[in-house]
Amino acid sequence: MPRTATVPRVTSPVPRIADSDRRRTSASVILRSVLEHGPVARSTIARLTGLSPASVTDHCGRLAGLGLIREADAPRRSNGVGRPHVPVDLDDGRYVVGGVHVAVPYTTVALLDLRGRVLARRELKHRGTEPVPVLARAADGLGALLASAPGRRALGVGVAVGGWVDRDSGTVVEHPLLDWRDVPVREALGARTGLPVHVDGHARALVNAERLFGRARGSRSVLHLFVGNVVDAAFATHDEVHHGPRSQAGAIAHLPLAGGAEPCDCGRAGCLQVELSERTLCRRARAAGVIDGTNPMHVVAAAAGGDALAVRLLRERARMVGRAAALLLDVLNPERVVVTEVGAMSREDCLGALREEVGAARAESVAATSFPVDSVLAVAGGAVALDVLYRDPLTVSHDLN
Repeated sequence: MPRTATVPRVTSPVPRIADSDRRRTSASVILRSVLEHGPVARSTIARLTGLSPASVTDHCGRLAGLGLIREADAPRRSNGVGRPHVPVDLDDGRYVVGGVHVAVPYTTVALLDLRGRVLARRELKHRGTEPVPVLARAADGLGALLASAPGRRALGVGVAVGGWVDRDSGTVVEHPLLDWRDVPVREALGARTGLPVHVDGHARALVNAERLFGRARGSRSVLHLFVGNVVDAAFATHDEVHHGPRSQAGAIAHLPLAGGAEPCDCGRAGCLQVELSERTLCRRARAAGVIDGTNPMHVVAAAAGGDALAVRLLRERARMVGRAAALLLDVLNPERVVVTEVGAMSREDCLGALREEVGAARAESVAATSFPVDSVLAVAGGAVALDVLYRDPLTVSHDLN
């Protein structure tokens, strides 16, 4: 009988891929630990992350070489004896990210540091909503902000938009209020800025901001409800935001809202977005003689000035937002719910009305966004880029140092 030939063993490339993934994951958890606990000793990072002291030291060296962390000024002694520990902290004075949020009436452009703090921002009122000029003005606005921040290097640009946004392709697939269809935002802004551009929906952007920099840090599951002119939601579990196929998760605009009567373009009445949108709030406020424009913050200002009709409009809206939150709570049962809505962000009575609709058993799990009303949209844009950085900090180029 002929002898069976020996089949040569092929070396699999999987271990290299696994090693690369492991390095990326380790760098990510270390940078997150420094963000959350810094200034922090390397030995403490090892204890918090479960990584070996040698691995932590190696990765801290890499991150310091990239300019993301630095040794803090004052060494610390463990129990007052022995060799002092030199803690590490974020190097938040070197880099910025650009943030862009495209709303229905205007675009916000901003610069944020590595802690998610807004360093500078501008609002660019739309002269029309055609995507090419809107994005061109956004790029020019970012350029002007960067020119006014000498010594800062931009790592990239994050763009947050309402509607259906495909994160993987960087495309706004559909935004009916802007009349945008298949707009290649990443391609357009990347060409004008020369920077890496990352694009996502604003509800997902803000749930990531809450995860990284807000009060939802450390929560096992978070639901974010965004109520502006666009109404949508995002859900994160175990530090991962659910996107769904083509990033279509979180589209809740046409869910029915109990007690709603506003006619919707879809042919029904009482859909979440048409019932809760800032357009509806402002139309009702104009009809009541509270304001004469389209800015919801003017309703908030009127309420602060003692206008009883403005107070009633904001509280009624907050109650309806509470009903929407209760509906999503029943379906998803998150540990924490964060709401971005001008009434709940500005007034305790509105937040109280919202929580009352949610119900006493779950009211304490509901909070307004961690970010100020005048900068929350800037944070949304910047958080898209910062989420990418904290997930894979080793992609920062040495050429930026």
